[in-house]
Amino acid sequence: MLPRALVEKYQRPGPRYTSYPTALHFTDHVVEDTLIAEAAAETGPRSLYFHLPFCESLCWFCACAKVITQDTTKADRYLDALAREMDAYIAVTGAERPVEQLHLGGGSPSFFTVPQLGRLQRLVEERFQYTPDAELSVELDPRTVDADKIAVLAEAGFRRASFGVQDVEPKVQHAVHRIQPSKMNRQCIEQARGAGFTSINIDLIYGLPEQRPDSWARTLDEVLSYSPDRLAVFAYAHVPWAAPAQRILEKRSPLPDAETRLEMLEMANERLLAAGYHFIGMDHYALPDDELSVAQREGSLHRNFQGYSTRAGREIAGFGMSAISQTHGSFRQNLKDLEAYYAAVEKGEWPLERGYLLTEDDHIRRYAIMEVMCHGQLRWDDLRERFGIEPTAYFQEALPQLSTMEEDGLLTLNAEEGLNVTHIGWRLLRNIAMTFDAYLKPQEQRHARTI
Repeated sequence: MLPRALVEKYQRPGPRYTSYPTALHFTDHVVEDTLIAEAAAETGPRSLYFHLPFCESLCWFCACAKVITQDTTKADRYLDALAREMDAYIAVTGAERPVEQLHLGGGSPSFFTVPQLGRLQRLVEERFQYTPDAELSVELDPRTVDADKIAVLAEAGFRRASFGVQDVEPKVQHAVHRIQPSKMNRQCIEQARGAGFTSINIDLIYGLPEQRPDSWARTLDEVLSYSPDRLAVFAYAHVPWAAPAQRILEKRSPLPDAETRLEMLEMANERLLAAGYHFIGMDHYALPDDELSVAQREGSLHRNFQGYSTRAGREIAGFGMSAISQTHGSFRQNLKDLEAYYAAVEKGEWPLERGYLLTEDDHIRRYAIMEVMCHGQLRWDDLRERFGIEPTAYFQEALPQLSTMEEDGLLTLNAEEGLNVTHIGWRLLRNIAMTFDAYLKPQEQRHARTI
């Protein structure tokens, strides 16, 4: 367990680095035609992401872009809009480049009815061609998914499913407004496996109201009995300035303090490692033969807006309200307001709200941050070869911070070779990565805390 002194020293707001620069630095000053040209210039296979924002009820901890409704007919207009957005994208980028990954996120994709899920897949298949080994994954809510929805997804080729569980304790579920009995979770997982899904991920969150180490231990035991292939154990990101519903949590019950959160994190780590899972990085665990574990061993692991992933260097084309896209040299984000999104696509436009063009400095720092986040190391020779820089001179402002972290046991630093993250440092990857961030301001409050 991290010593109390390190907890107090390094407990500060910081990004999760699913991108660099982070989405907070996207701007509406980037010329739309430039972002479109960046997408048109991409080559090679691509990944598709569809943001399906609808949820039947509001989970008070959630900071995702969502639309709360129980009217499933609203998804029909959304599918019409996705079709128009895909057409506008293909008109510029072409349809020849195959799709290597497809991910449905939200919101909750399982809000969609069986016919709507089937229509979505037809819309995609009419416009794109998958590679033979394409990876199709989907986020599912056990409260709204059923055997028929799982079957239509499996028939379309989906083999990876991520189930949001968060916590199985009734008291915690009541506190966060998400009632989801463990029996329901188990039934959905069994249905998915029976339908042909070969990889099951479970999302858990620690740091929620009413969570205590003893109740968290029960949740871990119950979830491990599901035998998932992967687990994502997230620290609750308390950002009420961005997600106002989170203020409800503050009123209902105090949030666990940093020491309690750390105890729950360490407990999860110990139990998952003992159960045979590999620690992938920051918040992800996977069985030894899982693709994430293989990618980690082979050095091909990377991060994107869905977290850790196995296929680097791909364009990510995001569709739907608030969806983020990534090219080699840019990011772009769709309009976050649903009606504004509809208005844009119904006029045949790209529904862009913000974007970002990476500078050479951004590319260098992004590489450094991703090496730390994915591989726990940074080799000076790699930086010299890739970017033609002298790393110790280029990152001279970071060296004093890295030296302090070395004194604290978070890493080892070699002037000739680079840095390696220690066992303790893996618990503070975000803090280490933050030393290379040119945009992060001291004690900036726009991010959740790192512990």
